[in-house]
Order: sequence, then structure tokens, then C-alpha cells
Amino acid sequence: MKEAIVLAGGLGTRLRNVVHNVPKPLAPVNERPFLAYLLDYLAKQGFEHVVLSTGYMHEKISACFGKSHHGIHLSYAVENEPLGTGGGILNAMQYCNNDEMAVLNGDTLFRVNYNELERCFRSHRTDLAVVLRHVDDTSRYGSVALSPDGRIGTFAEKAISSGPGLINGGIYMLRRTLLDACGFNEIKKFSFEKDLLEPFSTHLPFFGLISNAYFIDIGVPEDYCRAQAEFPSLA
Repeated sequence: MKEAIVLAGGLGTRLRNVVHNVPKPLAPVNERPFLAYLLDYLAKQGFEHVVLSTGYMHEKISACFGKSHHGIHLSYAVENEPLGTGGGILNAMQYCNNDEMAVLNGDTLFRVNYNELERCFRSHRTDLAVVLRHVDDTSRYGSVALSPDGRIGTFAEKAISSGPGLINGGIYMLRRTLLDACGFNEIKKFSFEKDLLEPFSTHLPFFGLISNAYFIDIGVPEDYCRAQAEFPSLA
């Protein structure tokens, strides 16, 4: 069974001026919730179980999608208080059946080939594979250094990153034991990116998969508006 965790608990503060009274994953794109497009794609990629990590207005997400979507069984891991991306992943893992799972953000549609991600993960025998994407300006995201053998080196923060380069696309395949091995064995608030990826990438073998597939992050109003125009053309 292919499983994924979707991080859908963010407050969406940067979208408040254009999206009202719903959590960010339910932001309407051509009269459909953004999260519906994301789940549609996961269904096409063969996922059978998705755990939605929810928090802010979580009841609206569960009321919208219920227990299934296009053949995907849905579970809900509700955060009673914001746990950050790392705490959200650890909390959601309680509802996963497998030792390995994909993790992705609920406000980003990145149409990667998940079979390729799985092959990268298994061929390198790693505990973590990260999907990377080349962009013209890394300053919004921070950049990622990748060695010729595919191993991730360092993550540069947004403040010191600019120009073209590779960014963290926010999609991972990871082994359940990774968080425990890095000292995160209790559910608490922490950032997966800042507290695990950045410090541990210097001495643990994390690997990257570069994908140039369609990518959009609706976290800012201009890209949310861009989604309205571009989504009708997506097959």
C-alpha cells in the first residue's frame, strides 16, 4: 500500500487578503478546493492511503473530504496546537501502516513521478530522499547543494540565497525510524526543515531527486491567482 502524509495544518496568513473563512488547503481554485487537485494527482500516482495532518479549521477539511477521495482512504491527524512541519509529520505517522511513506505540503502542487522518487530512495538505501527543483530565483525558498552522486550537501537559507539553483520542492520519501534516529522521538513542535534537514544533512546520507515537473506553491497571493489560470490546462 502506497502511503503519504499531507501537511495541511498551516494558518495561511499570507493568503488572508484573498482567501477567507477556510484553511489554506481549501482555498478555491476554479470552484474546487486546492487540496482536491493534490489528492487527484496522488490517486493517479497509485496512493491508497493519505494521512492529512490538520490543525487550523481542521473540521472544515474533514467535512469537505470525509473518509475517501477517488479511491484513497483518508485519515486525519489533528494538531491541538501548531506542531511545525516536523511535529506534524511525527504526529501523522501514528496513522501510517508502513515503515516508509511520502510526505508533501498541502499548499503545493508538484507533479513529480513518485515511482522515480521511490527508486531513488531504494537505490541509495537512504532514510530520506528529497525532491528538488531548479528555479530562476532561489531567494524565496533557499537553495540546496547536490553532489554528483546525488547526495545532498548543504541548505542555504533564504536570506543568503539568490539567483538560479536547486530548491527543496517539499516532497520527501522517508523511513519511519529517521526521526527517532535524529532525536525526535516525542511529539513536540519542531521544523522538519530547520531542525532536521539542515543540521543533519552534513553527516547523514540524504539524497536528492531533481524534477522539472509542474510546480506551484499557492502560499502567496500572486501564485494563488496564477493557479486559477493554469489549472484548467492540467491533464
